[in-house]
Amino acid sequence: MPADESRELTLYVESKRAVTQFYRSGGSVSQTAQVGSNPLPTTADTRGADSSASVGEPIFFLSDDQARVVAFTEEIAKRRGYRVKVIDIAKTGRLERLVTERLHGVTRLPVLVSPIGRRLEGTEAFTEEAICELMPTELHSIRAFTYIKIKGGEFDRIREALVSFFQVKEIHFLTGDWDMFVILEFPPSESRKREVIDFVTEKIRSLPDVVDTSTLVPEYTITKFALRI
Repeated sequence: MPADESRELTLYVESKRAVTQFYRSGGSVSQTAQVGSNPLPTTADTRGADSSASVGEPIFFLSDDQARVVAFTEEIAKRRGYRVKVIDIAKTGRLERLVTERLHGVTRLPVLVSPIGRRLEGTEAFTEEAICELMPTELHSIRAFTYIKIKGGEFDRIREALVSFFQVKEIHFLTGDWDMFVILEFPPSESRKREVIDFVTEKIRSLPDVVDTSTLVPEYTITKFALRI
């Protein structure tokens, strides 16, 4: 199992900045929120306000596409036992971004950086498969690998029968001593090996023209694939 410090990734985003100005006029406080050159006048409670104050207070907000990336990445990280540290470079300063080694050469944000320095760059790169690549995790379901030898050339019939089993996730056709290589997957179980072998002997070995099988059941599996079971 990976060490604890290898379970934290850093997600760099860049928010946009708005400026709000509060000032007292008579008995009320007017607020002008400036986004670019477009003021948005509102009113606010006057309690606790300084009658002579005029304060520019920065407000930062993420665009929807970056906010989606943050939520999506954190969701996958939680599922796979990882943590995500989000750093907004608009708040930490542009200069810090430029001198940060992890962001050297980056032209698009957001950027997700793994503990070993691998990274995703740009919103379009944040697919589930790509994020999972940076978060290898333990596979709790049971995955097994079966070699199959077939008598004759009834590949199509055997293939159709294998595809009908939900436990069969992949079928590979081989040359050499074995004709097929099948990847199986089962829900977690204490009797993992027996369950796999029972399935192979009762379902696969009983198929017509299957003359031999050999099955491997790993004791422990780490996967970069998205978890489907």
